[in-house]
Amino acid sequence: MSALSVTMDDGLRSLLPGRAAARPEAVSSSLSAPVRTLTPPSQLSDLELIDGCLAGSRLMQKYLYERFAGRMMAVCLRYAQTTFEAEDVLQEGFLTVFKNLGSFRRECPLEFWVRRIMVNAALRQHRRNAPLVAVSDGGEYPEDLAGEEFTLSNYNFEELLGLVQDLAPRYQMVFNLFAIEGYGHKEIGELLGISEGTSKSQYSRARAILKNKIERLDAHRSHGFRS
Repeated sequence: MSALSVTMDDGLRSLLPGRAAARPEAVSSSLSAPVRTLTPPSQLSDLELIDGCLAGSRLMQKYLYERFAGRMMAVCLRYAQTTFEAEDVLQEGFLTVFKNLGSFRRECPLEFWVRRIMVNAALRQHRRNAPLVAVSDGGEYPEDLAGEEFTLSNYNFEELLGLVQDLAPRYQMVFNLFAIEGYGHKEIGELLGISEGTSKSQYSRARAILKNKIERLDAHRSHGFRS
């Protein structure tokens, strides 16, 4: 690992929830001094943050991290089994962001590029911790649920996160990649090492499982209101 990677790793660990902050003297001085600016972080454009990071500004790295960390943590949580695992994915993702920021071609929104990096980091973490093997929950589900639409807009983030994290690992991955990230089944198959047809089948099963869980959640809510 390079000195730059170690420096970034220490800095990012100090920003993650529940992680001990690194002592200032432990941070390498290989990066240049922070850029002095009177502009509030919220008013800096993404391009200004990028240029500052590429100039070696620790302050701009901090601002870029803070701008996207919350939204990216939400992405990581959907792919992880625990909050600690999601934090590891977030850290690995941001290390990749800073390492490759110079290759960002600025042809798409920075957030879109960062999000893709986080998804790829989540996929790598998943392969390391939970090999993608065939799963069976003992249920029989239709291969095509085109007529079985359901809405998720009536549920808060914590409820939805619990439902998605409770899916078997491969169902969780396929559902997130197709329904939320917008990947096609052919691309998902290439990412996960499965066939396009298997991706479609597992997405349908994931949706059916979620639909059943949502129906039970609705019934619980209705019972609670009546009580």
